[in-house]
Amino acid sequence: MSIDTTGELGTVLGIWAHPDDEAWLSAGLMASAVAAGRRVVCVTATKGEAGFPDDDPRTVEERAAVRAAELDASIGLLGVSEHRWLGYADGGCAAVDDDEGSAIVVALIDEIRPDTVLTFGPDGATGHPDHVAVCRWSTLALSRLPAPAPRLLYATKTGDWGEKFMSGDDPGQYMMIEGFTPESVELDELAVWFSCDDAMLALKVDAMRAQTSQIEPIFEAFGLEAFRGLVRDEFFRDVRPGDAEILAQATAFSRRSH
Repeated sequence: MSIDTTGELGTVLGIWAHPDDEAWLSAGLMASAVAAGRRVVCVTATKGEAGFPDDDPRTVEERAAVRAAELDASIGLLGVSEHRWLGYADGGCAAVDDDEGSAIVVALIDEIRPDTVLTFGPDGATGHPDHVAVCRWSTLALSRLPAPAPRLLYATKTGDWGEKFMSGDDPGQYMMIEGFTPESVELDELAVWFSCDDAMLALKVDAMRAQTSQIEPIFEAFGLEAFRGLVRDEFFRDVRPGDAEILAQATAFSRRSH
């Protein structure tokens, strides 16, 4: 199957774990879909209240409010007007029963009728237990739906991308779990490769920086041009044989390490 570079995915349902996941992995695709008149619904399992330094003086509730406001500002710039919170605690998704999580996703699909569901791959991108859990819920949900079900696409990265942006660094500093190695695929394994043009990239960077508490330290560390290169391309692949085993291994790894 040839790689889709158009970003035409019909009605899109994105299912993510924390505020800013959606921006990192699919801001360009979401903005492109909105511009084409497509419906885009973004779902976030937690409010990301754990994503602050230990010495942050704010309460858990205040941290959650900051991240919720940042997400609203971010997706607003992209033109996305439909967002749902699932209300789970940050770091708590792995403890949620898979039947409960997948039933929520099934209900969302029944309501929204998306053509495409976007979520994490079986590795959870960074190995974060919440990411892996959201992938598990989404995968189970799609497997339980009668045909024709929406297309499920997993976020991923290519080996070329990793070589360009991660080869000079310790990959462990970007991973949520020590010793975890993220997925790396060949170009011919991609289903979607959406490369933001300059105008779309400027919008994506602005939307990402609206989530100031999480993105600004990374933006400052990279600088504008390097950051633009880091986030320009969005990669997704189809479900493939062997994913169930990878997901089971990632689940076990994340639960052991969490």
